[in-house]
Order: sequence, then C-alpha cells, then structure tokens
Amino acid sequence: MTFTRTVELEGHIIDSGMMQQAMGIVMDLGGDFDVEQFDVGRQKDQTSYCRMSVTADDRETLQEILHELHQIGANLTDPVDARVEASPADRVVPVGFYSTTNHPTDVRYQGEWLPVEDIEMDCAIVVEETDDGPRAYTKVLNGIEEGDLVVTDEAGIRVKPPERPRDASGPFGFMQGGVSSERPSESLIGEVADALRETKADGGNVLVVAGPALIHSGGGDALAELVREGYVDMISAGNGFATHDIERGLYGTSLGMDMETMEHPRKGHKHHIYTISEVIRAGGIAEAVEEGLITEGVMYECVKNDVPYVLAGSIRDDGPLPDTITDTIEAQNAIREQAHRADMVLMLSTLLHSVAVGNCLPSTAKTVCVDINPATVTQLLDRGSSQAIGMVTDIGTFVPTLAEKVLEADGEN
Repeated sequence: MTFTRTVELEGHIIDSGMMQQAMGIVMDLGGDFDVEQFDVGRQKDQTSYCRMSVTADDRETLQEILHELHQIGANLTDPVDARVEASPADRVVPVGFYSTTNHPTDVRYQGEWLPVEDIEMDCAIVVEETDDGPRAYTKVLNGIEEGDLVVTDEAGIRVKPPERPRDASGPFGFMQGGVSSERPSESLIGEVADALRETKADGGNVLVVAGPALIHSGGGDALAELVREGYVDMISAGNGFATHDIERGLYGTSLGMDMETMEHPRKGHKHHIYTISEVIRAGGIAEAVEEGLITEGVMYECVKNDVPYVLAGSIRDDGPLPDTITDTIEAQNAIREQAHRADMVLMLSTLLHSVAVGNCLPSTAKTVCVDINPATVTQLLDRGSSQAIGMVTDIGTFVPTLAEKVLEADGEN
C-alpha cells in the first residue's frame, strides 16, 4: 500500500533551484514523485509552475517528505483550513504544533487565507478572533498562554520563500547569497551602499548589529557618522560594544589598546572597567551624554539623534553598563521588536548577536553579514538566514568604505 499527495510549486522555481531541491528531498527521504504538469517560463521575467504527486510506502514517510517540501515553498493543491488546537497551559503548545520558517506565510482559516504577522523562524502560529475578524501571528513558545488557538500540522499553511529571478541585479539578486572572500569587495560594498540608500529613500528601517571588534579595528567613527547622517535607525549590540565605544572617547583606547599608537598604556587594561564605573555613576549612557561625560562615538550619536539601541547582556559581561539588559527573555523580546521593524540589516563582526537577530528576521529583510572569520557568516546561513549575503573581510575596512560611498553619493546629488 502506498500513500500519495499532490503539491505545487510556482514562481522562479528553476532559477532559484527550488525545483531541483524539491526532487532531491523526495528521493533522499525514500519517496517517489511524478510530474503531472510543468509549465516553464521562457523569458527572464516569466515564472514557472509545477504540479507533482508525491508517493511513499507509509504515511509517516510521506508526512516527513511533505514537511520538508513545505519548508521550501511547495504547497498542497487541495488546501483545507488549518488545524487549530487550544493551548492546555501557559508556555505549553499542543503536540504536533506547526513550527514556522522565516518566510512569508499564510494560514487558511474559515475558508480565507490570513497573512501571518511578525513572521520569524521557530515560532508557533496563533489564530485570534478580533472585532475586525480573525488574525494570525507568531508567538515564541515562552509567550504562549493557556487557551491560545495554536496551528498544528502543515495543513492549511502556505509558505512563500523569496524569489530570485534571473534578471535581478545588485547584491541581493539572483543566486548572490552565500559566502565568499573572492568577490570584488570594493564593488560589492558599493552595491551594499546603494541598497542602504535605496532602503532609506523608500522609507525603510536600517538595523545595525555590531560587535566590539568594530571599535577595536577602527570602524567606530564611520559607524557614528552613518548614525549622525540618518542612515541607521536602530542598533543591536552587547555590553562590550558600548563599553569600548565609550572607552575610546574617554581614554583613547579600546580594550586597553591606544587607537592611535596601537600600544598598551599603563593601566590601559583597566580602562573598560573605569568606563563602566563612570557611566554607572552618571546613571546611564543618556545621562552621561547629557552631563558631558560622553562627547563622541556611536553611543553618543545614538543619544543625540534619538536612535534606539538594544544592549543584550551575556554571562561574561563586566559591570555591566546600566543600559545592558541582563534578563535573557527581556533581551530577546527587545531584539525581536527591532528585527520585526527592520527592512535592511548590517551584521558587523559579531557571531552571537548576528545569529540572535537572524533568528528573528523575516526572509524578506535584506541582510549583509561581514566578518573576518568565515565561520561567523557560514553559521548565520546554516541557522536559516538564507537571504543573507556574506563578506569575509576586515570590518575596519568595510565600515569606513561603506560610509564613504554612502556619503559620497549624497554629495553628488
């Protein structure tokens, strides 16, 4: 006895590799497929359509295949309403709940498709009845409340991965994702600068995720300039980034190293803890700016230009600064709120914060990850942020070059 269901794929499924990926999934998981209809787009701007029946020897194998196909955007041809089940208790989801991807998703409820709000990976979908009709949105597991109507299984769910048509241009165009240190960095940075300017011109929000290496490598002034000139709407970082940014303004050092001479002055290794102490004495970063203690740097420009920042703490933090969020769940929620508002994200030399923010981003957000360590960029993509482009290069070169190209273009207009 065999079990069969029919799925369909639509869009730029050849250019994006979705067609090949779908067939590979079926074969790798021990199933079989039969292509019933295949309409190929013969021009660059034309989409393709494929309908295929998928067969397996048992129901469990077929369900596993359908689950994997669903993740890449293959949807059942005979949609039914999504199955919803009330959560039995706070923070407890029903068995077999649907775990989201970061792709735009619709849920079929009472015969209508509802767009899922605030989509991000590894969440549950909750359907709620409101005065304006039903709505669907994501919730993290620790946010589930007793009685929430949680979507289970894959029935009645439609996933729409971003498409990459062949004629798309720029760093976010056709097959430009992935990691490479061989790309011409100068031209790619120019394309990122164009994308940043276009995002702002369209009224979008730019989120910068920054690590302390940006300060150590001398890129702080360039990032501060981008904040001052209105090209950064939000910053997500940690205690270390803010501490060393402020330390540089107070002592001219970053992690105890003189930023001009590259030498380690006497007691330089204590400068970061002195910095934290002075900011605590002032009552916080904003208060230290207002009293004139902090007069330059990225954090200074954030305060002066009303650019919100989230400093998420870790177990290894010194101090920390009063602005650092030490509650993990509170920090996650603050990062999540920023990520949901971001249209473009620059991840600058920070593995942990890049992965944390990447987990909260929809796949529609333009994402650039830059690090001298290839493993940082690779791990971000492996975690599911397939929309990201990666550059393996020195962050101290990337950020000043990016700022120069962005502001040069401003001067020409």
